[in-house]
Amino acid sequence: MTTATSERPPVIDRAVWQELAEDLETLARLHDREPDRTLVDELRQSPIAEWFALPLGDSGGAAVFDHALGELPRPVDRESLDTLATDYADIYLVHGLHASPAESPWLDPDHLVCQEPMFQVREWYAHYGLEATDWRQRSDDHLVVQLRFMAHLARTATDYSLVDLARFLDRHALRWIPDFAERVAARCRTPFFAGLAVLTSDYLEQLRDLVEAITGLEREVVEIKPDSQPAAAPAPQPYMPGVGPGW
Repeated sequence: MTTATSERPPVIDRAVWQELAEDLETLARLHDREPDRTLVDELRQSPIAEWFALPLGDSGGAAVFDHALGELPRPVDRESLDTLATDYADIYLVHGLHASPAESPWLDPDHLVCQEPMFQVREWYAHYGLEATDWRQRSDDHLVVQLRFMAHLARTATDYSLVDLARFLDRHALRWIPDFAERVAARCRTPFFAGLAVLTSDYLEQLRDLVEAITGLEREVVEIKPDSQPAAAPAPQPYMPGVGPGW
């Protein structure tokens, strides 16, 4: 991994970056597991934008997420939680929406899992003495793992780590998460996960703008060859127990 040590050092407010790291951890938590009654009740305590230190402005994802929470019964019932669990499984476990929550299928020419993008992000983690807990269960390039790595960069809050945060967003996260969010929002069955997907993409775009404002680093444009675009997917199929994952 190349760190741009020659760029001018940013002015760092460490307290702010600790809060932004918590933002990223919050997003990771929301993608990490299916929501239960406790989480839904917790999220309802205030508008979702107030959960984040980074101003979300007119984030469409935040509005959809707030609406989704408002539409759930009070208290949330078992049927609603089961629907959310099924949607979670379709997105993150069995790929029922054909919207992989990992980078490789989006950028690999053959749309395969655990390809070169995974090994590239593994090198980023190793540079900071980190590694995925269990890459067989959740690959290094998985959305949750990438969010937690970006939280680590924000929490470190040095001139070098913020440069690396900018470059990680340019070279990895923002090359595939917006497409993931768009597909999930179009295909999932619950507004909860539609809102979460778009919220995550919105947040990372605005985070990149903030890093540019602080460091002066303009976005890198990484070309994607036409045959590297995700293949057109068939109509999504609902989760069926016993049906294995596939792109």
